[in-house]
Amino acid sequence: MLDSTAAKRTQAATDRADPKTLAAQEDPSTLFAGRGSLAARIEQGKAARKKVPRAELAACKIDDRDPIELLDASNAGRVTELIPIRYGRMIASPFAFYRGAAPLMAYDLSKLPHSNVNVQLGGDAHLANFGLFASPERRILFGPNDFDETLPGPFDWDVRRLAASFVIAARERGFAIRGQRGVVRRLCQTFRQRIAEFSGMDTLDVWYCQFGAANMLAIADSTEERRKELAVIDKARQQSSRSVMTHATELVNGKLRIKDVPPLVYHIPLESPHDQKKYHALVRRFFADYRLTLPDDRRALFDRYELVDVAIRVVGIGSVGTRCYEALFMADGECPLFLQLKEARPSVLEGYLPPSRYPNHGQRVVNGQRLLQSASDIFLGWSKMRHTGNDFYVRQLRDMKGAFDFATFDVEDLGEYAVSCAHALAHSMAKASDPALLSGYVGKSDAFDEAIVRFALAYAEQNEADWTILKAAVKAGRIQVIRE
Repeated sequence: MLDSTAAKRTQAATDRADPKTLAAQEDPSTLFAGRGSLAARIEQGKAARKKVPRAELAACKIDDRDPIELLDASNAGRVTELIPIRYGRMIASPFAFYRGAAPLMAYDLSKLPHSNVNVQLGGDAHLANFGLFASPERRILFGPNDFDETLPGPFDWDVRRLAASFVIAARERGFAIRGQRGVVRRLCQTFRQRIAEFSGMDTLDVWYCQFGAANMLAIADSTEERRKELAVIDKARQQSSRSVMTHATELVNGKLRIKDVPPLVYHIPLESPHDQKKYHALVRRFFADYRLTLPDDRRALFDRYELVDVAIRVVGIGSVGTRCYEALFMADGECPLFLQLKEARPSVLEGYLPPSRYPNHGQRVVNGQRLLQSASDIFLGWSKMRHTGNDFYVRQLRDMKGAFDFATFDVEDLGEYAVSCAHALAHSMAKASDPALLSGYVGKSDAFDEAIVRFALAYAEQNEADWTILKAAVKAGRIQVIRE
């Protein structure tokens, strides 16, 4: 099974068309023809649930698979010495395991009934992959903020992954089953209601809609919860390249450099002048290619900066072992710009869904992010390391980013956070796809909600069982870990 999956992914990468070929494949007769009436599209959604009833989305009968084998397969191509850090982070808790186990859940979802109503998926929609970020107008927005796995696929895959993450988080907080159910019901009810609202809105209004910090504060029922949210929002406002520079740089021989914090931030050792010259040429070629993916106005802005330094950076849980760098640019000698260069590998969904249409996985991530977010980073772009062939996407590092510490939430806080995530997820899908089809499928009753609740509770049990298997593999010496 794993060999077959790997073969599919390899073939998908080989078969990707270049942009000129994609353009040639467009049929002009199908363009500008509209999507049919709103009523007809809602009926299409209803027809889809006749083929796959909503109740079937509760199914969570996982076949006999080896989670360690699947996780090991997802390590192919990662930096070998960083893989023990990945497992060291995953073993910390069931939720930490869940964050790193997107390849495992993709395999599981592919074996279960699904809606056949396709959207642009985020691909890894768990509650820690939602957060605060900045619009180009410097407004603080809330929504999905990780798109490494983005790919078109059944909408319920994202809903089910998000719902299960809330149950897993609730279990870690010691909340009773009743509370777990209540949180997921609030998530699903809000999602259904917002999808129905978006399906009746003006198309441009859906595209322009933004769910911001003020909307989150309005959902909070208590003064204490609003106080907590305001603290996170205020902290996010202070995150910028300038704030990063104050603690992440130092002067070395009179030159500004990114500060080494091994094993998480460090420079590539370059012994000889020849190696240094070759390395700097590769880096400059990378950014020259990246520059061409920016719109002309952003290129004019980017051209005001001078490249100062580049370092390796280890990030995340699921991303550990993938190649990631941070780069420092300066304008006028005192205006910093920190960019993150993150490797874009094939989506974990590509073994089970049609492969990406883009020749560069960085382009896949960037275009998915632009579709799904209400507003995106002005420096978002992609490139390739020509000497290795690895794809990358580029974005600002920590630009007005903010995350909520759900480990401190009570059950009401978690429910309110679920409402915010549901708002954001519904808007992402409505913006990128057709909310009328979705509304037709999820319907007006609570049938969809109850199916997702049942799935989320069952998958949380499965996740904990898989986490236990990982712990046993570590104890038996099958898996090596580095605990930080």
